[in-house]
Amino acid sequence: PTALLVLGIQQIHVGQEMIGKISAAGQLMQCSASLDVLFLLDGSYSIGKGSFERSKHFAGKLCDALDIHPDRVRVGMIQFSSTPHLEFPLDSYLTKQAVKERIKRTVFRGGSTETGQALKYILHKGFPGGRNSSVPEVLIIISDGKSQGSTAMPAMQVKERHITVFAVGIKFPRWEELHVLASEPPERHLLFAGDADDAANGLYSTLSDPVCTATAPGCKVESHPCERRTLETVKEVASNYVCWKGSKQPNAVQASLCPFIRWKRVFIKHPSRCFRTVCPDPCDSQPCQNGGTCVPEGLDRYHCLCLLGYGGDVHCAAKLSLECSVDLLFLMDSSAGVTLEGFLRFKAFLKRFLQAVVGQDSPMSLGVAQYSEDVKIPIELGQHKDAFSLVKGIDALNFSGGRTLTGRALQYIAQHGFRSTPVFADVQDDLPRVVVLLTDSKSQDSVAEAAKYAKDQNLFLIGIGSSFMRAELTTVTGNPQQTIVYSDPQDLFNRMPELQRKICSVGNPEGCQAQSLDLAFAVDASSGVGLENFLRLRHFVRSSCLHFVINRDVTQIALVIYGSKAHTVFALDTHTSNSAVLQAIDQVPFLGDSASAGSALLHVYSDVMTVQKGARPGVSKVVVLLTNGGGMQDAAAPAQQLRHNGILVFVVVIGDTERDTLLRVAGSPTYLVHISSYEDLQYYQGLIIERICEEARSPVNLCKPNPCMNQGVCILGPGSYRCQCHGWEGPHCETRVVRGDSPRSPALPPHSHVQWSPRGMQHSSRALQHSKR
Repeated sequence: PTALLVLGIQQIHVGQEMIGKISAAGQLMQCSASLDVLFLLDGSYSIGKGSFERSKHFAGKLCDALDIHPDRVRVGMIQFSSTPHLEFPLDSYLTKQAVKERIKRTVFRGGSTETGQALKYILHKGFPGGRNSSVPEVLIIISDGKSQGSTAMPAMQVKERHITVFAVGIKFPRWEELHVLASEPPERHLLFAGDADDAANGLYSTLSDPVCTATAPGCKVESHPCERRTLETVKEVASNYVCWKGSKQPNAVQASLCPFIRWKRVFIKHPSRCFRTVCPDPCDSQPCQNGGTCVPEGLDRYHCLCLLGYGGDVHCAAKLSLECSVDLLFLMDSSAGVTLEGFLRFKAFLKRFLQAVVGQDSPMSLGVAQYSEDVKIPIELGQHKDAFSLVKGIDALNFSGGRTLTGRALQYIAQHGFRSTPVFADVQDDLPRVVVLLTDSKSQDSVAEAAKYAKDQNLFLIGIGSSFMRAELTTVTGNPQQTIVYSDPQDLFNRMPELQRKICSVGNPEGCQAQSLDLAFAVDASSGVGLENFLRLRHFVRSSCLHFVINRDVTQIALVIYGSKAHTVFALDTHTSNSAVLQAIDQVPFLGDSASAGSALLHVYSDVMTVQKGARPGVSKVVVLLTNGGGMQDAAAPAQQLRHNGILVFVVVIGDTERDTLLRVAGSPTYLVHISSYEDLQYYQGLIIERICEEARSPVNLCKPNPCMNQGVCILGPGSYRCQCHGWEGPHCETRVVRGDSPRSPALPPHSHVQWSPRGMQHSSRALQHSKR
């Protein structure tokens, strides 16, 4: 397919992928040669103030492609209209920032378009402030080409002086006049200001050989068919009409046909070739799997936009794979209350979910039932073993209509949905049985008794519906953690990873029971939150701690509260049991002043997640920031500092706050949970703990954050590290050297490493406490 790089005045006829490459290369161009560049800006009334401002912006963008320095590229500017006016010579501003600031301050003058006069000025004065032809000279004319007089002779004389002339069209340029101005060959020296990145690429491509030689490896100049257009006003004969003319006869009038002329504006096309530098990008190797779209970031980096259900790694591996062994039955509402549209939406959700999770070796057996007044099981449990045949079976489901009898459906499924299939004698058919209820209409019979009956049959119930169904779904499941509500149709599809986690959490204890973790909560205790909501946040932290085994070897928890300043309630190594942590949380006071999330995160970085305060090297570290979104403006930099040191920042925001600010603090949508009200906070606890536990299972860098105190340098070894100390000694540079004038360095012999195990960690922690005393 043909794509057009610039819609309007210049079109480059290349594919969409090539457009991206030209644009990316244009942003990375940098000419570092010794070069004098003079901008000649058309400031006449035919350009107008709006287009003049665009010319200035374009000139500034071209400066990004020039390495402006006294010994390399120098830049000057002349504005011309009725007369030429020197805005600044080439030796006035010798840094890129200074040149761009001066270009911004240039004022539109107005007048007629005397391009020839401007060229004669350059012939007479040369390049003001330049290096007298000892370096190559480049003249960049930015104009619409509508000159008042002839430009052919002065343009030829300028080029005879070996000045390279680029003619840049602005507004609706007259390309044939710009052809006269540009150096030979004109197709290499004509540019259009409408797309600055493309024009910067064109300028660099022409100058790259032999002037700017620093082309990146693998990059090459290629020619592409392109078309330049001129907007012209032409006259055409629209039709003829009867007109009356005089006659030689005294009593007669002569009738005739007269042409009716109409003026209209048309584009005159000028086919040409455009030369652009194209660099290989990392997407050429098609690194994104499973239908993911590769988006290049410069010449050596990229990211993959993954389809929903994929993104298990950077290359879009399936992330929803149901590795757990369960008998899974989907129970779909097909009543009149859910409507045909809602039923089709559930079908689409089910198909997409199964395509993402059911692989060839999926250990689960799966079925689908639908209900209204009656219940049908069109896809029996274990009937299909692969996603393709499952999807075909779902496609064949038809909308029923009728009353919504959810209670009756749950009772029927409990009795008939999981009938045992014949199995070999030595195979135990005791897999967990999971029912996922998809409904969007209130039940017209009682669900409580039926749900209790289903649970008595050892069925694990998960409910999915829109937000107004939350109360009924919680009655069905008996647990808000097993209820999934969505805010709009698209949000339903965003809940797929959450559903996968809930299905596979059946029979598994919550929390990170076996994973070592250093976890810090930073809780907003400012007046913006208020006392009542602060108590809700405090309760949330308390109930979250119940999901972890708190001791020196498994999970350590710290708590920070903040207003305008941050305060450590207890450090990571303060409490060694769940009961001690819960007791301490109950005593946390409300502060009530203004909020500064930045100072809280900075406090966590410098005073909580440190070896001195009990942080353990080689253990995953997570900070959970609980806030109403106030005082987040200063939080992005310390959050980035924490991430740089291997500490995950998880942001939980309650209420309305600008999402861009939150994303800068969280670093990724994965680590941002936005909740509409404090009452809903409890429903997100399972999701938040699951994400924290995922982080606890990921590999860590033993030297991040730096376990060495007193400016010691951490040096990694295989499965270990050592601290290189200066003026200090000990495993973590914790003891000052007092004997002699010179320190013993390194503190540990080169073959001595600190090996980390839970038991070794206890000894180290005690040693550190002893050294602090």
